[in-house]
Amino acid sequence: MATRTARGILMAALVCYLGITFLNILSQHLGPYGLVLAVVCLILVFLLQLVHSAPDFAAARPRTKLLTLAAQGVLSYLPLVWFGVSWGAMAGFFAGSLLLLLPARAAWTLYGLTTLSLLVPGILHEMAVVDLVYMCQTTALTGLVVYGLSRLTGLVEQVHRARADVARLAVSNEQLRFSRDLHDLLGYSLSAITLKNELIHRLILANPRRAREEVDEVLVVSRQALADVRRVARGYREMYLNSELPSAESVLAAAGVSVSVETHDEIERLAPATSTVLATVLREGVTNLLRHSKASHCRISARIEDGLVRLTIVNDGLVSAHQVPSPHSGSGLGNLQRRLEDIGGRLIVRRFLDDAGTDVFRITAEAPLQEARTGEPYAAESTADKDTYGRSDSVA
Repeated sequence: MATRTARGILMAALVCYLGITFLNILSQHLGPYGLVLAVVCLILVFLLQLVHSAPDFAAARPRTKLLTLAAQGVLSYLPLVWFGVSWGAMAGFFAGSLLLLLPARAAWTLYGLTTLSLLVPGILHEMAVVDLVYMCQTTALTGLVVYGLSRLTGLVEQVHRARADVARLAVSNEQLRFSRDLHDLLGYSLSAITLKNELIHRLILANPRRAREEVDEVLVVSRQALADVRRVARGYREMYLNSELPSAESVLAAAGVSVSVETHDEIERLAPATSTVLATVLREGVTNLLRHSKASHCRISARIEDGLVRLTIVNDGLVSAHQVPSPHSGSGLGNLQRRLEDIGGRLIVRRFLDDAGTDVFRITAEAPLQEARTGEPYAAESTADKDTYGRSDSVA
């Protein structure tokens, strides 16, 4: 609607100026041939002005612009021979086209010369000084109106296209968000379910009691995966580092990995945004350990030092052919890098040999310390979510 309105205003202004010029010509009582010639010239000037006022014509080739400007210049000055000063308003159209199509310095210089050029026919017709000033002023005003309305129409169309681009960008960002969250949230849960099912398959005959316990844990993990999907679907993606640490320890223990966890009590008071990002890092780190290593030991540390929250995941058993991925290359680590950057943190990935000559892989996530507001129902919300999902799934 805005684009059509802007174009309509421009068209109405051009038609009104042409109508005024035609009425001035009619007052001269020309013959039929003169009127036909005037109408033809007015139509040609109108069509050329529509071309020059088109938003995309400014990007045309210089030769094309010079040819159309030359044609409009001829139609602006040559009819003065037949119609006299009554045709002078058309020089205003030409002045506006100069402003639209030429570089600023040349355009404004020629605009001023075009305005002053109307003094010549006025002096030849022995017009009064007041009439000469009026005619030059009218030419200048017509040029500014044509230029202003044409530019306004172009800007309205640019804004309209920009809004469409912003809408497409928003959809694209939401698709990326959904894909990233599915990867970060479900990759861990599905890996844990697969791992525990393999363990159950081995235990079901040898140790039925332990197998039943693992089945219960699979149910807990699957319910958590369902809760994660629901959170992604509705854009609610808070997770809690203090809740994810025991889960990661359980999954690694089921895989036969010896785990040591070191945390500070203050971890429970982290702001939701920081806790969510670090919990995501923990999930991705454990998922990568299960997929890309044959680890026998993993050390997880969540510490607060010098105003920073530092989560470190170190494991051995890195496959010799495995290359250390860059945070900017893979989907998982790249997602983590972007998440940490959003909260002012950073991700450090390193492979090295420890003092015993063991090949070690370490992921370190650092984020500024931001504590949750006093009285914020932090851990309680996490427990409530889990209980709600648990009861719902059990009833189902």
